[in-house]
Amino acid sequence: MKRGDISIIAVLLIGVIILVSFLWFGEEDVYAGTTFAKITVDGELYKTAELTTELQEIEIRTDRGYNLIRIIDNAVQIIDADCPDQLCVHMGAVRKVGEKVVCLPNRVLVEVVGQSKEGDGVDAIVS
Repeated sequence: MKRGDISIIAVLLIGVIILVSFLWFGEEDVYAGTTFAKITVDGELYKTAELTTELQEIEIRTDRGYNLIRIIDNAVQIIDADCPDQLCVHMGAVRKVGEKVVCLPNRVLVEVVGQSKEGDGVDAIVS
């Protein structure tokens, strides 16, 4: 191995360490307060439910199918569905703002929403 090879390996290792530290520690949560599960069926709002530690179950029956949504421990997940692939059930629970669970055959979307710490004020004014 030459001196240049060792330098390249050292730079790559430092880069990997920095990348892993960002992924491991993540960024600070930019959302404060209450988070909600926004449930839409076929593109229309079905229900908005607060993510709490208490058990809540929401049953959705449409012409396309059946879904059972559970909210517990500040997380939401689809626990039962009659769709053939069951991907929505296997997606598991989501709790961070922006995460989603989707059941495409039944056209059900469950999205975690919340309020930003920075607020929803004006970003810029253009004249």
